[in-house]
Formats: sequence, structure tokens, C-alpha cells
Amino acid sequence: MDDQTEETTEQTEQIEETVEETAVDDNVESTEEAEAKEKKSRRPWEAFKNFAIVFSFIVNFVLIIVLLLIMPIVIPIVADIAVPIVGGLNNSFVDMEKASILQTIHVSDTMPISFTLPLRENTIVTLTESVTLGSVPTQFALPGGGGAIYGAVTLSLPKGLALPVELNVDVPVDEVIPVQLDVMVDIPLNETDLGPPFNELKDLFGPIDKMLRDLPSSNEDLIERVTTAVTGAEPEEAEETPPTE
Repeated sequence: MDDQTEETTEQTEQIEETVEETAVDDNVESTEEAEAKEKKSRRPWEAFKNFAIVFSFIVNFVLIIVLLLIMPIVIPIVADIAVPIVGGLNNSFVDMEKASILQTIHVSDTMPISFTLPLRENTIVTLTESVTLGSVPTQFALPGGGGAIYGAVTLSLPKGLALPVELNVDVPVDEVIPVQLDVMVDIPLNETDLGPPFNELKDLFGPIDKMLRDLPSSNEDLIERVTTAVTGAEPEEAEETPPTE
């Protein structure tokens, strides 16, 4: 009886082990199938990502090659054409900001005047014609202490006689006089309506001019800058040429 019980127990344990192994195998197969499905679903994205990386690398490489090929052509054009034009415009706008309008204006007009002119002075007047003075009281002294004779005489002042006189008179003036004169004007341009537009143009072309001047001025300068950037060495300073006498 005990032997049958032991056999039954062993068979039961074998059955349980078989069931557990089957369950484990099923779980492993399910996990592998899920991983296979996930990998299969990610294949298009992985392919696209790899293609994008390769394509981006190729495009960047081609752009670098094209840039290196056209730079020797573009740099002389920028240095010989763009820099002088933009620099000239910028300098012109800077000079315009400091400029002034110098002009001589001719004034031709009339001006009404109305005032009273007081005359208070001693002067000499000249008779323009003969003047007769009649019944002028006169005293004649007789010589030798003979006394004096009082009477009246008539005098004639000749033309051209200079007489000292004292002027004390108010002269009214009410006239229209002509005005002919030249007026010099000096107007700073930045104080006129043209100042703000020229300031805006100067602020616009100033950074562009600075950017162009900071670019390599020649192919040799470009090669030197690239070499310096790659090697990290400091650029050699150009020796100053002594001025020729």
C-alpha cells in the first residue's frame, strides 16, 4: 500500500513539473513573439532614422565642399565690390550727420518804417540862397568916447554863407524803404527734418559695414583663419612695412 502511495506521489510530481515546464515554455515563446513583433514594427522607423542620418551627413558634406569651392570666388567679390560700396555709403551717412547747410541768401524786399527822430545837436548850415534881414536892431559905438548910436539896419546874408546853428527838433519819419542784403546761413543737417532719416540709414549700414570688414579680405586670409581654427595656433602678426622716404 505504501509503495502504491509513493508511486502515485511521484507521478503527481512529474505531472506538475511537466505542467510547469510547459507553462514556462509558453511564456518564453510569448515573450519572444512579442519582442519579434516589436522589432518588426520598429523596423520602418529605424530605417528612416538611419536614412535621415546618412542623408544629413551627405548634405552637410556637399555644402561644405561647395562652400570651400565658391569662397575663393566670393571673397574677392566681397572685398573689391561689396566692402567699398557699403563702406562708402556708411561713411557718407556719417558725414551727412555732421554736415551743415552753408548758403548765402540774397534778400530783396521793402520795409515800412514809422517813427519820430529827435534832433538835438549843434551843427553848421550853409545858405543855399541870399537871405535879407530887415530892421535889425543895432548899436554903433562912436570912437573917442563919443557915445553910441542906436538904430536899425538891413542886412543881406550872401548865398553859401556857413552859419553855426543849434538843432532842437523832432522829425517824424513814415516811409517804405527798400532792403537789399546778403545773409549767410549755417544750419546743421542733423537739426533739420533730414537728420532722422540719415541717422536710421547710418544705423542700418554701420553693422553691415563692420560685418563685411570682419570677413577674410583674401584667399590667403581665409586659409590662415581656417588653419588657425583647426590647429588652435595664434595667427602670426604681419610685419609692418617701414614707410618709404
